[in-house]
Amino acid sequence: MSLPNPLKHIPNSLTLANLLLGCLSIVSAFEGNLLLAGYLIIFAAVFDFLDGFSARLLKAYSPMGKELDSLSDLVSFGVAPSVIVFHLLKDALGTSAAGGFTGGQVLLTIPFLIAVFSALRLAKFNIDTRQATSFIGLPTPANALFIVGIVLGLNSSRSDWFDFFTNSPVAIIVMVLVLSALLVSPIPMFSLKIKRGYFKDTWRQQILLFVSVPTIFFFKQASLLIVMLLYILLSVLTWRKTSAEG
Repeated sequence: MSLPNPLKHIPNSLTLANLLLGCLSIVSAFEGNLLLAGYLIIFAAVFDFLDGFSARLLKAYSPMGKELDSLSDLVSFGVAPSVIVFHLLKDALGTSAAGGFTGGQVLLTIPFLIAVFSALRLAKFNIDTRQATSFIGLPTPANALFIVGIVLGLNSSRSDWFDFFTNSPVAIIVMVLVLSALLVSPIPMFSLKIKRGYFKDTWRQQILLFVSVPTIFFFKQASLLIVMLLYILLSVLTWRKTSAEG
């Protein structure tokens, strides 16, 4: 009788680390530390990448791992960013610390559309065989990193750019609606994994990488939102071009 290989548990352990970081991000956001909440989401995204990488490396795929990954992603990249946007909207509305949703401010339910549509996105991903090498709709980690990019920008030397946006409740609500729609849209979104191949197959990844390096150098902490905007824009433009040709 052979003993079970403990290495097979590494992917699920990394997935659970993702989940833990997502939970801590939610706590940090509710305690008012949005910057820490944002960084915890970034670390959760790293573990999300590592669990898939280790599963492929160790050939440790399992139905439980697939479901666990989606549950963890919903917390880290659905609920956690929703809580961050909840606080941004609450500040933009000028709601007092004692006020909020329980005080009758129903607009504060809107940020949690991100969690709702993230759940739909993840459920669709699990049953859609077309998304093996690319995505249909905005991936939940990319959506979460877009929101984290706003938080990082607010805490950067370019904070005046972001203050203009986050001081407007209308702008925040429109952002939530657009991101929610993108999560479940039919728009193909390319994978960020750069594989060997012809330029025509990887040109979007190469452009994103080429632009991201100087962007990070010049804008530093404020660069994440710019990079995520470019990722979305490249995907949408490619989809429009392909649709027009078809």
